[in-house]
Amino acid sequence: MGRTGVAHLPLHGGKAPRWLFTRMVKLSRAITDVIVYEYGTDEFLRRLSDPFWFQALSCVLGYDWHSSGTTTVTCGALKEALKTLECGITVFGGKGNASRHTLVEIEKCADQYNLSSSVVDRFQYCSRMAAKVDNTAIQDGHTLYHHVFIVSENKKWAVIQQGMNHETSYARRYHWLSEDVDGFVCEPHNAIVGDDHLDRVLDMTAKHSRMTQKVSVDLVNDHPSHVQHDWANLTRSAHQQTLDSWVHPSHTKQQLSSLDMPRHINWQRMKEMYDVHPTNYEELLSLRGVGPSTIRALALISELLYGTAPSWKDPVRFSFTVGGKDGVPYAVDRRAMDESTQMIQHSLRQAKIGEKERLQVLRRLKDFLPGTVS
Repeated sequence: MGRTGVAHLPLHGGKAPRWLFTRMVKLSRAITDVIVYEYGTDEFLRRLSDPFWFQALSCVLGYDWHSSGTTTVTCGALKEALKTLECGITVFGGKGNASRHTLVEIEKCADQYNLSSSVVDRFQYCSRMAAKVDNTAIQDGHTLYHHVFIVSENKKWAVIQQGMNHETSYARRYHWLSEDVDGFVCEPHNAIVGDDHLDRVLDMTAKHSRMTQKVSVDLVNDHPSHVQHDWANLTRSAHQQTLDSWVHPSHTKQQLSSLDMPRHINWQRMKEMYDVHPTNYEELLSLRGVGPSTIRALALISELLYGTAPSWKDPVRFSFTVGGKDGVPYAVDRRAMDESTQMIQHSLRQAKIGEKERLQVLRRLKDFLPGTVS
């Protein structure tokens, strides 16, 4: 599957000043133009889907070294830059309300890229499922508030989205790429990056959760009255007391990872799911109205009654830090930023008329500048 990474970022207040955002748009336009010209649109999507490269891009553009704004502002600058750059790449969606317009914006691009209705439907499905997985199938305490869907003229796509955890004041970024898409519910991560691990994260996309996925589908395809009976038995106080031996290893070798059950189950929704009869877990997850509580309830019933324990391990790994707009480790050099943009634009113009030596010089610069990212 094509989700390629997750980044874990602290929430910072404020917004990018106009003088900086304007320069970010110009510089991101120049960088995109060079990469697409040299390597093509597919390679640009691959780089955006790499959380480390995206983080480095944000820092090159002069934004924070590791705040949540590295996602929202950088994506906003890219979306603005690509509106006027005819390079075969379009960005849809954004932060907050803008993310809710993603599906409509995808539909409007059909004429631009000569897309059939089936391709548009597929793009919309992939956009919805990427959000559904990160908001529902993986329950890490982060609620999505930013979602962009990036499409190329080659009908490839990438997703960059971000969730917020109000308790920890941290955001977590998720990257997706369309290459080698086999499904949305079997370990879609290529790399997961963050500052900290959380306890008891339900990961229904982990290979360890395969049997729980199967039992969850079986439970949905059974009559809801049977599931409701099992749920009632598990949530009665007397039964909760007997489950104490599962929690304390001194009582028994068996131990559950979590007994944090949802307080309410939408049994009408369970009936609607039963009427559909999903054939696999992705189909179950894709059903409208299936949210975190339903997924968690099915996983816990599967574990408690049938012993098919899902993965409760947070799949996040550690990140890195670099420079930033708040003066850490130093303030943005506006003149250098403008000169860099002009140099890249000029080199690209010369390369397009046959003087590729200028671009080769740019590539060799990294050999003389310590700490640069190629």
